Amino acid sequence: MPAMLATTALVLTAGCSSGGGTGGGGDGTGPGTAHSSPSRQAAEKAPPAKGSVKVLRTVATGLKTPWGLARLPGGGLLVSSRDEGTITKVDEDTGRKTELGKVSGVSPAGEGGLLGIALSPDFAADRMIYAYFTSASDNRIVRLLYDAKKPAGEQLGAPDTIFKGIPKGYIHNGGRIAFGPDRMLYAGTGESGNRGLAQDRKSLGGKILRLTPEGDPAPGNPFPDSPVYTYGHRNVQGLAWDPEQRLFASEFGQDTWDELNAIKPGDDYGWPDAEGRSSDPEYHNPIAQWHTGDASPSGIAYAEGSIWMAGLKGRCLWRIPLKGTAAAADPQPFLQGRYGRLRTVLPAGGGKLWLTTSNTDGRGDPKSGDDRILELQVR
Repeated sequence: MPAMLATTALVLTAGCSSGGGTGGGGDGTGPGTAHSSPSRQAAEKAPPAKGSVKVLRTVATGLKTPWGLARLPGGGLLVSSRDEGTITKVDEDTGRKTELGKVSGVSPAGEGGLLGIALSPDFAADRMIYAYFTSASDNRIVRLLYDAKKPAGEQLGAPDTIFKGIPKGYIHNGGRIAFGPDRMLYAGTGESGNRGLAQDRKSLGGKILRLTPEGDPAPGNPFPDSPVYTYGHRNVQGLAWDPEQRLFASEFGQDTWDELNAIKPGDDYGWPDAEGRSSDPEYHNPIAQWHTGDASPSGIAYAEGSIWMAGLKGRCLWRIPLKGTAAAADPQPFLQGRYGRLRTVLPAGGGKLWLTTSNTDGRGDPKSGDDRILELQVR
């Protein structure tokens, strides 16, 4: 599909099925880094326009509504179950599953439940697992002590709530959390179906939040005494950083455009006034966009010079090669329809990724089978 060079952005098209996507516009910064200037981007080397994906193996099967994924330093993958409210350890060599325990207070319904998980930046010392979940009253972030010496099913301590009051809904609960290179905790939230919350900087809905590990607004946030890092989002479920500490985020659109955004602190990403690219300079444009049937993006990861984005409704893994904070070539789809809905992608090192499916989330096709973790080789 043809690409053309615009005045300020590379405009791209790509399709997973019958639709198309457009990339370009916008740039961003991660924590502690300078804005990505055109001259700096020009000096950065882009990966090849075309990549490849090879499925090396199935790591584990029989997972139930897997959502969050984290890698233990000593080996093992932690997987959260949205609907069961449990965290399970998967041996990445044998596929053996051991349930750590159930997170108390989780109230699953619709798209809500036990969602993203992340390990403390001091995990080796404090053994803390952070989790984002839907309670009876809100979405919140807790931390739990992990004690591997206890019996299976009893290895999680009581949840310590560090942040609460994120709006909940049957849809659009966000849920991805990750510690950034600055050791601060980032959280993608949804507007819970109440679109006006996204533009309200006093609301926690439709935002990317930046917190200290204790749950306070992080130092250096763009708005004084506020956890809000960016706003104008519909439903953020993917967060990833490149080696230059620049943050990228995936976002669900409504009927027209899903987005991949480069994140700049304090910027407005447009929802509900803009979905996808906009001519209004007040809104930060996405670096790539897709028709909603081709993506419905959840998790993202950075590897081999590209962002890799898991598609739910699109049932494919998208590769978006980067040059700085711009898309360097057309987004490229892989694994189209082979494994059903794809939820979370995590770097495994050495040009490899772990990828989870999401066929048991109530919207999957039973023909796609159960949910699993795959190991991929990518470039």
